[in-house]
Amino acid sequence: MQRGSDRLSVHRDDEMKHELQGLLRSGHPTRTEEWNDPEPFAEDDPAVAHGPVTPNRGPTSLESVRLELARLLSRGSFPAGPRELMRTLDRRHAPDTLVEALGRLPRQARYNSVQELAEALTRPREAGSP
Repeated sequence: MQRGSDRLSVHRDDEMKHELQGLLRSGHPTRTEEWNDPEPFAEDDPAVAHGPVTPNRGPTSLESVRLELARLLSRGSFPAGPRELMRTLDRRHAPDTLVEALGRLPRQARYNSVQELAEALTRPREAGSP
């Protein structure tokens, strides 16, 4: 029985299924464009297992804390004190450890930029390290 709108005959269709059967069962990519295949993980890829960067976690640096803050805060958030910034971070669902770190900053302090805030958050930790 011929299917009305097919470009190929039933026999050619079955023949092509048979040809592709080995490729599909092999577990290898079937794409012809090599650039379209996902790249496998390398042995020296960094491990991203601990989630977002926070001042109290793992090996963090001024740059990584600043990057996380810049992702969460806009220019309109500044100048501001720690309490205002805590409310802003809480509304944007920032990691709790980052919000708690802001709570440990002096209440009267004012920050004009993400850079100043990141320096204030990392200063005590970096001053204590050798």
